Amino acid sequence: MSQTKDKTEKMASPSPIPSRSPEIRHDALTNRWVIFSPARAKRPTDFKSKSPHNPSANNTPCPFCIGHEHECAPEIFRVPSDPAWKIRVIENLYPALSRNLANPSQNNQCLELDCADRTLTGFGFHDVVIEAPVHSVQLVDMEPTEIGEVLLAYKKRIEQIMVFESIVYIQVFKNHGASAGASMSHSHSQIMALPIIPPSVSARLDGTKEYFEKMGKCCLCVVNMEKFLIDETTHFISIVPFAATYPFEIWIIPRDHSSHFHEVDSEMAVDLGTLLKLMLRKMCIQLNNPPFNFMIQTAPLQRL
Repeated sequence: MSQTKDKTEKMASPSPIPSRSPEIRHDALTNRWVIFSPARAKRPTDFKSKSPHNPSANNTPCPFCIGHEHECAPEIFRVPSDPAWKIRVIENLYPALSRNLANPSQNNQCLELDCADRTLTGFGFHDVVIEAPVHSVQLVDMEPTEIGEVLLAYKKRIEQIMVFESIVYIQVFKNHGASAGASMSHSHSQIMALPIIPPSVSARLDGTKEYFEKMGKCCLCVVNMEKFLIDETTHFISIVPFAATYPFEIWIIPRDHSSHFHEVDSEMAVDLGTLLKLMLRKMCIQLNNPPFNFMIQTAPLQRL
């Protein structure tokens, strides 16, 4: 299966709904799943060019700014629930997957087939989390408690989506900067709920399981703190991964074993917000506000 994370975003005024529905197709040659979504071709951008810098100084009102809520896709919830909101969770106007497709249970039958052209219906959820009401405010500018509120908004939305049995994995991610895949400069992140487990998740699960079976211990519990520790808080540590895939890659890991992000509580959310802010600030200062991607790595949903 292939990585299903789509790095582009949503936006602007509504346009006609495309006639074709999204599909998730299996590539038998590479054994990967690929999302085909006609709606994604409609999305606009407020970036003038694919500059590596994020034009956060652009204060031009956009659909994500407070007072422009009517220009967005339908709202799911806001925090707080009054007009003076801090965070809004909305549907993606140009979703990679559709929450309106019928009979997603057919996907289970398709997954059991052994043929060269398996296709799943593109049922799923693709939401946007607007992290601040003001265009110029980025995640790094917020207080730890405010970042904690954004993390708790992720948690709330994950718990809402979990009731759909056909959803097996929920991915939270953020793209910052045009070259990182962001099409809107207003600070936001995305939530994508999938009927399949992304390959990167399967690979991590297989790798950690294999290490535990061979060594009898968790591979994250044996991190060499003297060499790889960046900083730490009460509930989390930040490290440089031993075999980093990307330049300046950082992992934030819970001190205690916790496989599901939605199990985080309010205290842990603020604690994580403290460390996340520090890591973002270090990157922003040392690397002159670079484009970046972050992903919340969580386990697949448990189905009884």
